[in-house]
Amino acid sequence: MIGKLTGTIDSTGEDWAIVDVAGVGYLVFCSRRSLGLLPSVGGSASLLIETHVREDHIHLFGFAEPAERDWYRLLIGVQGVGAKMALAILSVLSPADLVQAIAAQDKASLSRASGVGPKLAGRIASELKDKAGGIALGPVALANGAPAPGGVSEDAVSALVNLGYRRAEAFTAVAKAMGELGGEASVEALIKAGLKELAS
Repeated sequence: MIGKLTGTIDSTGEDWAIVDVAGVGYLVFCSRRSLGLLPSVGGSASLLIETHVREDHIHLFGFAEPAERDWYRLLIGVQGVGAKMALAILSVLSPADLVQAIAAQDKASLSRASGVGPKLAGRIASELKDKAGGIALGPVALANGAPAPGGVSEDAVSALVNLGYRRAEAFTAVAKAMGELGGEASVEALIKAGLKELAS
């Protein structure tokens, strides 16, 4: 099992890189985000690796950061999300964006990834909402006052969405309002503070 590769970037493509390690070239599939963090050809790089072994192939999936690898592991645990689809999701949403999208149950953001329809986006958001907090960056979101599912915060988010704001925007505004006003704030106070935040 390969867990990490450190070597020279030999070449790259739309969703892959070849890493030369002591003369052996490893083909590694990566998200566009991880590929963007790699140096140009000839540069030295390290990638965290997930190895997938099947009867007909061995595929290596590489990640520039631990948080992205952790999200990949969570995503492929959702029924209907394979390795390539997980990379597609990570190509359009950073780990921080995923924390926010899943905490906010923002299916529209998840649907931006190629091959992810509304039904699958809903399944991803639903199945991962309880696991998202344990991921790197999850505790940061909670520390910043991210609203818990249900209750007055959810009512405030729904009200802002009904006023025409995107769910992710509304969630962020209410999270900030909760951080400032505290957990005992009323729905009305959260909506008012959220609107002020969205207008700034």
